[in-house]
Amino acid sequence: MKKNAREFVFGSIYKSSFGTWLPLCHYKQLNIFIMAKLRSLIKLEGTMEDLTFYKGADGYFVRTKGGVSKNRIMNDPAFARTRENGAEFGSIAGSGKLLRTALGPMVFRAKDSKLTSRLVKVMGQIKNLDSVSARGARNVAEGLNATSSTSILEGFDFNARATFGSVLNSIATVDSATGMVSIAAYNPLEQMRSPEGATHFSLQVGFLRIDFATGAYELTQSPEEVYPLQNGMITPVLTPASVPTTTGTGMHFILIEFFQEVNGSQYMLNNGAFNVLNLLKLS
Repeated sequence: MKKNAREFVFGSIYKSSFGTWLPLCHYKQLNIFIMAKLRSLIKLEGTMEDLTFYKGADGYFVRTKGGVSKNRIMNDPAFARTRENGAEFGSIAGSGKLLRTALGPMVFRAKDSKLTSRLVKVMGQIKNLDSVSARGARNVAEGLNATSSTSILEGFDFNARATFGSVLNSIATVDSATGMVSIAAYNPLEQMRSPEGATHFSLQVGFLRIDFATGAYELTQSPEEVYPLQNGMITPVLTPASVPTTTGTGMHFILIEFFQEVNGSQYMLNNGAFNVLNLLKLS
């Protein structure tokens, strides 16, 4: 409940200058605000003077403009914790965006609609491991110095609809120095969960070095290896073209994409909905 808000009484209707019939709202000053549910044949969404009409899960509602001013939040000592939380949230959101940007085309080929929010959650967990910065200044760069940050990030899937463990039933080994990824021998037809209609799949790895403090990053990738989805054992070995020279945290990724081959041309299935991008290891 909020003080100094207003009560609305919906009575007669009037015709606006736009030719639309609208409810006539009478309001009076109250000490307590009770959010009103709109019961009318006319359903409104939008703002009219100091009233906001909106649709919620349980129907249509109306409320007055209000809340604490930005100036007070930024200067009032009572909102010190709010300012600190806001600063840290902005920091972790920026770290998540930096990682997505650093991965470039790899992330666009295997992601889900909630990737941004899932990354913010993970970055928040890492930020909480920062044991040296003051409240309001804790950040991902310092949090990564904690050994427990490895267990939070390793195994993160950028596409929650197609996780590495659910698609490939084999073991991937990472050489932290070179970025080379070796996958134990497996039969694609028996040890991969492929989408209906797929005839081929590709494997590619990426070696990323990223500095969350400075924003610097460098990504190197291996050539894309394409395999048919057929019976028979394969033992993929994927090596990035080079080792990143920038400083920062090392991250090793694997990308799995599925295709359908028609008359010699390969077509991605369902806009990449079944593709995998997984963070295998930190180094």
